[in-house]
Amino acid sequence: MTINFTSVGQIYRLCLTVGAAAADDSVVYGVYSVAGTDAFYNAPIANSSGHLGSALLTAADYNPTTSKATYTFHPTNPNQNGQSAKAGQAEIDITLNSKTGNGQDTIILYYAPGCSDFNVGCSGSSIANTAYTFTINLPVPAPTITSITPTSGPGGGGTNVIITGTNFTGTTAVTFGATAAAGFTVNSATQITATSPAGTGTVDVRVTTAGGTSATSAADQFTYIAAPTVTSISPTAGPTAGGTSVTITGTNFTGVTAVTFGGTAAAGFTFNSATSITATSPAGAAGAVDVRVTTPGGTSATSAADQFTYAAPPTVTSISPTSGPQTGGTTVVITGTNFSGATAVTFGATAATGFAVNSATQITATSPAGTGTVDITVTTVGGTSATSAADQFTYVPAPTVTSISPTSGPGAGGTTVTITGTNFTGATTVVFGATAATGVTVNSATQITATSPAGTSTIDIRVTTAGGTSATSAADQFTYVATPAVTSLSPTSGPAAGSTVVTITGTNFTGVTAVSFGGTAALGFTFNSATSITATSPPGTGVADVRVTTPGGTSATSAADQFTYAGPPSITSISPTGGPLAGGTTVTITGANLSGATAVTFGATAAIGFTVNSATQITATSPAGAGTVDVRVTTVGGTSAMSAADQFTYTAAPTVTSISPTTGPQTGGTVVTVTGTGFTGATAVTFGATAATSITVNSSTSITATSPAGTSTVDLRVTNPGGTSATSAADQFTYVATPAVTSLSPTSGPAAGGTVVTITGTNFTGATAVTFGATAAAGFTVNSATSITATSRGCPGFC
Repeated sequence: MTINFTSVGQIYRLCLTVGAAAADDSVVYGVYSVAGTDAFYNAPIANSSGHLGSALLTAADYNPTTSKATYTFHPTNPNQNGQSAKAGQAEIDITLNSKTGNGQDTIILYYAPGCSDFNVGCSGSSIANTAYTFTINLPVPAPTITSITPTSGPGGGGTNVIITGTNFTGTTAVTFGATAAAGFTVNSATQITATSPAGTGTVDVRVTTAGGTSATSAADQFTYIAAPTVTSISPTAGPTAGGTSVTITGTNFTGVTAVTFGGTAAAGFTFNSATSITATSPAGAAGAVDVRVTTPGGTSATSAADQFTYAAPPTVTSISPTSGPQTGGTTVVITGTNFSGATAVTFGATAATGFAVNSATQITATSPAGTGTVDITVTTVGGTSATSAADQFTYVPAPTVTSISPTSGPGAGGTTVTITGTNFTGATTVVFGATAATGVTVNSATQITATSPAGTSTIDIRVTTAGGTSATSAADQFTYVATPAVTSLSPTSGPAAGSTVVTITGTNFTGVTAVSFGGTAALGFTFNSATSITATSPPGTGVADVRVTTPGGTSATSAADQFTYAGPPSITSISPTGGPLAGGTTVTITGANLSGATAVTFGATAAIGFTVNSATQITATSPAGAGTVDVRVTTVGGTSAMSAADQFTYTAAPTVTSISPTTGPQTGGTVVTVTGTGFTGATAVTFGATAATSITVNSSTSITATSPAGTSTVDLRVTNPGGTSATSAADQFTYVATPAVTSLSPTSGPAAGGTVVTITGTNFTGATAVTFGATAAAGFTVNSATSITATSRGCPGFC
């Protein structure tokens, strides 16, 4: 719009006032372009030297690019006082700009003669001032969004999002995609806090005011993130002190903000990919916890797949032994706690050459090479055991031998040798070659006195301590003067009576002058070679050393030269003392000196087989034989002497030649006389498979037996130590069923008798009597098993 002022009769000046609050920057910017300037200041129109308070105004001050309106004054070149070149005339053009924002510019123009360029207001005759007021209503601009934070959140909603932009005053709605925010607060014209609703994918956050709805842009995009899941962790256990690097595998890890172990934040984590995170476990108590991942999409649910077990660190309470050689190789038993799953055992900083976890409280480890005193530590998923005095292992230096005196001795041994060297303390063994000294005294760390064992040739004397065994050198060599040595005997035992021919094997037998068995001279010997002698044992007892004497001395005793005099075996009893002629009886032989039995005989016949159960018992199986024989046992000590205690009698099996009677009722109870042979010592009589109810052995040829209940025809058999009688027709006994009468014809007759009566029934075969009452029939005929014809006998009245 254009406003024209025309003065009448005098020169007027044009003054401009913009009314608004001092804090209304939009109004201030709209006119003065000086932020925070009091908008109630007035200033005359001036070309270049006008002032507003202390601020210099120029024509440009009235045309800022940020103005809501543009003000243009005419004439375009007023003087310092704003006086028009054409006296009395002034003009102002006001043009509204297309700028965002809203509000009003209220413009007051004064046309008065009293205005000056330095006046705060148009002075002069105030009543002569004429005010013209114009209000410019500026349009309400649409809101804009320049950023949101955060830019993502869980699909379940609930994320507080700070929206930054412009023109938010009077906001009526905030949406996430097409869904209204769960709630929002307008913090200022440039900031809103809104709560995301539930949603999926990427959506635009938009703000609605009276000026419209914000346009979509990349700056307003909010992404709904799916909650993470944990499908596996590796490793699944670690120490309670934390520090385990755990690889977490799963889904939706992008944007991870936290990783927790049982509610405790990981000591640190690295996002590897959407499916992988590497996290460091914090300290935790022993037990299982869930490892959970938090992203803008939420926190992973717990499951068996995310469980991490805090393992208590191992402790070492003792070790045995506590020292060993510097070369390593010592087997050490480590005792403590929490050893299960041990992954390492170290001696100082060096790994054990091998170890085995025996239990949660014990490990067996082999020491590596080392020196000094070191701590043995055990490592598990729970960490490494703390060091303590209880775990200390000392590497002991190996001993050295620098000289020996004397340097030689007889092959028989017995030479006292002084050994000089170092590190002898705690010496456990001194060997001459491979043979231990017969006596050792540790005099000091540098001296040992040892007695030489038997030996031959030149050998090294070596000292063994916890630190190992001394190395061989010329300084430790000891020479045995040729002495015979016995390395083996064959046989190694013989009877106490002597006369066993023994082959003696060894060395340095040349020139042999004597052979003794436990100090007793051999009955004789033959020199075969420098390594072999044949000698005949003298009588003796117990274990004796066989020693060979030559000009070089007498062989030393050893396990190799021991000859055992075995006492002859003796038998005190056998059980059973008899059996069948066919053999096969298992006989238990009791006696003494039965160990090493080489033979058992029954008479002159070898047992079918035998087992030596102990020095006092043998079980043997009798061979076939006859009569009474001696059971004898043979060992290296000889053969047992015969006695009544060893006699075994071969018994013939019984025979049955006849029985009487040969029949009897099925109910049993028949007393049967059995005739035959070999009945002495009979142990059983059977009718078929059933034992007689009683038996009496009358003699070796007669037995009386009572039949048990039975049916049909069976064999009656007799058993004695010699066996059971064979079956034959002579031993058959028939069980006879009881007869039954089913009818008579006729059923009556004269008392005088003489009536022929036909009796019908069953089981009549072999009938022995027919009675009428108590009176025997005058006669009867067995017609069949079911019919008898009988003649009644006279009987007064009823018989």
